[in-house]
Amino acid sequence: MLTDYRIQQRDHLLDIVRGLNQELDLSTVLTRILEASTNMLNGRAGLIALRETPPGTEAQSHVRFNIYAQYRVAPEYLRHFASILKDIPIGDVKHAAPHLISELNRRLYVARSRGLVSLEGAFGLPLESRGELIGLLLVFRATTAPFGTNEQELLDVFANQAAVAVTNARLFEAVNQERRQLDAILENAADGFCIMSVSHKVERWNRALARLTNITAAHAIGRNYDDLFRWAQRTRGLNLADAEAAGWPSPASAPIYVEGELLRQDDNPLAVGVTYAALFDRDAHLVNLIASVRDITRFREAEQLKSTFISVISHELKTPVSLIKGYAGTLRREDANWEPAVVQQSLAVIEEEADRLTGLIENLLDASRLQAGGLRLQREECQLAEIAARLAARFQTQTTIHRISTHFPDNFPIIKGDEERLGQVLSNLISNAIKYSPEGGAIKIAGRVLAQEIVVSVSDEGPGLPPDEVQRVFDRFYRATTLATERASGAGLGLYLARAIVEAHAGRIWVESPIGTGAAFLFSLPRQD
Repeated sequence: MLTDYRIQQRDHLLDIVRGLNQELDLSTVLTRILEASTNMLNGRAGLIALRETPPGTEAQSHVRFNIYAQYRVAPEYLRHFASILKDIPIGDVKHAAPHLISELNRRLYVARSRGLVSLEGAFGLPLESRGELIGLLLVFRATTAPFGTNEQELLDVFANQAAVAVTNARLFEAVNQERRQLDAILENAADGFCIMSVSHKVERWNRALARLTNITAAHAIGRNYDDLFRWAQRTRGLNLADAEAAGWPSPASAPIYVEGELLRQDDNPLAVGVTYAALFDRDAHLVNLIASVRDITRFREAEQLKSTFISVISHELKTPVSLIKGYAGTLRREDANWEPAVVQQSLAVIEEEADRLTGLIENLLDASRLQAGGLRLQREECQLAEIAARLAARFQTQTTIHRISTHFPDNFPIIKGDEERLGQVLSNLISNAIKYSPEGGAIKIAGRVLAQEIVVSVSDEGPGLPPDEVQRVFDRFYRATTLATERASGAGLGLYLARAIVEAHAGRIWVESPIGTGAAFLFSLPRQD
C-alpha cells in the first residue's frame, strides 16, 4: 500500500499530465508544474526560466534567460533573480546547467550576505529538448541540506514534464503563428480565394472574393459553391463540374484554369480567370478544392488596346502612305508631261502626307517615352497668351469655316514651363476643335487667372461628346463614338499626350461638354508668383 506521500506525488504528477493534455498555454502549464514541484520538495519558492533566444544564437560564453513562471517569489527577489538570469557566463552550452546553478548560488550567497535575500540556496535541473538546453527549473529552500534520492528523482520528473510542456507549447504556438500568417495572406490577398469541401461546401471566402462577387463571407460560408459562383459566359476552359465529370482531380492532376464573365449579385458581369487546385492528404484522399479568382478586366482591356492600336495605326499609316505612293507614281509616269502647277500640287500633297506621318510617329514616340518613365521638360518662362495667339493665326490659315479667336486678360501671368510641350497641348486642342466641328463656327481660346492657378480653355461649337465618354477621351488610343470622329482621322493619342504634358507640369486637364452645345477642353497650371 502506497504511503500518503507517494499518493500525493502520484496525484501531483497525474494533475500535471492532465494539464499537459488539456492546456497549451505555456505560462499556465509551467506555473502548475512549478507549484507542484515546490510543494513536493518542501521549497520556499520556485521559478522556471527559459532561454530568451533559440539555441545557437547567443555568444558561446553567455546566455540570457527570461522568467516565464514563478511561485511565491517576492517581487524584490524576482527582480534580483531576473537581473542575475539576464547574463550568466556558462562556457560550454551543452553542459551549461551545473554552471548556471553554481553561478546562481554564488550570487545568492553574495546577496544573502548583504541582506538582499534570506534563501539559503537554489536547487534545479536543466530543461532539455532534443539535446538542447531550453531553460531551468529552480526551487529555492531555506536549508542547504541536499535532496534525497527520491526527491532528486521527483525533481527529474518535474523537469522532464516542464521540458515537454515548453516543447508542446512552442510547437503549438508555431503552428498557430503559421495559421495566422496563412489567414492574413488569404484574407488580404489581391486575388479572391475560396476553400471548399469535396462536396463544394464553402469553408473559406476571403475579402477579395467578397468584393469581386458582391457576396459577403458570412453569406457564402456553409453554402454550395456552385450556387454562389455562376458564369454569365465562359470563354476558355472547363468549369469545375465539367472538369470533375471528366475525371479531375487526381493526385497527379495539375490545376485547371477557366476564363469568362462572372455573373455577380448586381447582375453586372465581371471578366475573371479562375484556377482550381486540389488538396490531398498523405493517403491520397481528396481533402479540399481551392479556387483562386483573379479580375482580368485590365488584361482584357490590354488585349483590346492592342487590337485597337493595330487597327488604328494600320489605318492611319495606310492612308498617307497610299497617297504618297499614288502621287509619286503618277509624277513618275513616262508617258505624261505634267504642267508645273500639277507637279507643285502633287508635291504639296506628298509633303502634307509626309508631315502627317511624321506627326503620327512623333506621337507614338512620345507615348513610348511616357511608358518608359515620363517626358522630360525644358522649363523656362513662357507666356501662354502669346503662344495661343501664334497658334490661332497658324490654324486659321487651315480653315475657312471656323473663326479662331483668343481671349486673355492683359495681366495674364507668365508661367514656368516647357514652351514647346505646352504649345503641343494647345495645338492638339485647337486641331481637335477644327476636326470635330465639321460645320464650322467659333473656336475660342481663353485664359483666366485664379488665386493659385491659371486656366486655359479651347471651346468649339461642334456636337460635343456623349456624357459617358467625357472621362475616357484622355485614354490612350481612345476615340469617342460620334459621327464627327468617324469622319475624322486620328490615332487617339493627342489627348492622352496632352494630359501627360499638363500633369508633368503639376496641372490638370478636363472637358466640359453640355449636350448639343459643343465641347470645351480646359487645363490648369500652378502660378509661379
